[in-house]
Amino acid sequence: MDPDALSKAFVEHYYTTFDTNRTGLANLYQESSMLTFEGQKIQGSQNIVNKLTSLPFQQCKHSITTVDCQPSGPAGGMLVFVSGNLQLAGEQHALKFSQVNSGIYMRFEF
Repeated sequence: MDPDALSKAFVEHYYTTFDTNRTGLANLYQESSMLTFEGQKIQGSQNIVNKLTSLPFQQCKHSITTVDCQPSGPAGGMLVFVSGNLQLAGEQHALKFSQVNSGIYMRFEF
């Protein structure tokens, strides 16, 4: 699969799952995975999901503006940079966000 198409498919899956069922993100992380959120480092699949589900909002909608990817590492991994807007339920103005995902491998399946 084309790296650009793979990264776009990953991003669509990730943010759709985030917006509708954050606990469903657990299978996208490993125990060695790390999330850095506002300076806090969180490691491990369950710890990351616990952080994401404890955010102070229940409903949101991501609107993706950019998806950029490049090869990363000798094992066929990719680095994916995403930016866009995050609309929280009940809020008039969207928030800007950006996220870098690394270690996404060509064998990614969903």
